Amino acid sequence: METLEKILVIQTAFIGDAVLTLPMIQKLNEQKPNSFIYVLCIPSTKEVFSNSESVTDVVVYDKRGSQKSLLSFIKLMFYIRSLNFSSVISPHRSIRSTLISFFSGANNTVGFDNADLSSLYKEVVKYQKDKHEVERNISLINDQINEKSWRILPKIKIGSAVNTTVGNLLTNLKATKNIAVAPGSVWKTKVYPKEYFEEIIKLIISNGYGVVLIGGKEDSDLCNSIAKNFDKTVSFAGKLTIPESVEVLRNCTALVCNDSAPTHLAMIADIPTITIYCSTIPDFGFYPYNQKSKTVSFDELNCKPCGIHGHKICPIKTFECAYKLKPAVVFENLKKILPA
Repeated sequence: METLEKILVIQTAFIGDAVLTLPMIQKLNEQKPNSFIYVLCIPSTKEVFSNSESVTDVVVYDKRGSQKSLLSFIKLMFYIRSLNFSSVISPHRSIRSTLISFFSGANNTVGFDNADLSSLYKEVVKYQKDKHEVERNISLINDQINEKSWRILPKIKIGSAVNTTVGNLLTNLKATKNIAVAPGSVWKTKVYPKEYFEEIIKLIISNGYGVVLIGGKEDSDLCNSIAKNFDKTVSFAGKLTIPESVEVLRNCTALVCNDSAPTHLAMIADIPTITIYCSTIPDFGFYPYNQKSKTVSFDELNCKPCGIHGHKICPIKTFECAYKLKPAVVFENLKKILPA
């Protein structure tokens, strides 16, 4: 008879990282179907995990806001310990995540070998830089992985209220066929130039599609400034919850975006995606892997990649990784994934 376990997964990174943690949680739920799986996350990713059928409950840690003090962190560690987890699994590699695991009281704690203070984990797993992030995460619970077995699409629940809300939004669109475009990112050297996105949008519209711009609140000014220049174009940036964003994407033919969260939300929606890589590269392991999705990148530069996350400005002030990747090239790749 299976022993019931109470398991904590720690992932306090951004939305994209949260989405890429879902396949591991889904696999864990398959392995231990009668166990209770909790997730420790930040406020902005709560919707990712609370809408997963594999997650029992979510503990929110506002590490950059109301809980950023040392006292709040200590209180959180005591609270986690009071929940009596049997296992803690941490894809997140920060010192805080390691300390939460260490002081949790769990019999089994698992983390990556390149995590801060990794020696405090009872089980350490090699972080394989040449693998996809989903495969790396699954390696924390299963060492029998092959090229096909890790390609699990992330899933979240989409309720009837979300369907209704999105349905009402979509009825106002001017086009019957739409392509989503997500031009923003929190990392500025991941952001393909606005004028290049506008060139792509012109080509999309001239080929009979409308455009739906999506993104977070921080992207709303950018998206609104683009939308006002085009017919058959609307901006939903900053107006949608995560489930609503996924449902909007499900109603689009494809997505064009930077190396940022929307590319991972599109995997939940399972739509073809063109991911544009400026300062980063697909080899870092965060590329879309659902059917028909593609990546585009200008790689003939000695300075690329200049960092795994990107920067506020180009370190050498040229931003050639973006400017040398022309909109026509992106659009030609987009045409290849569109219906004939």
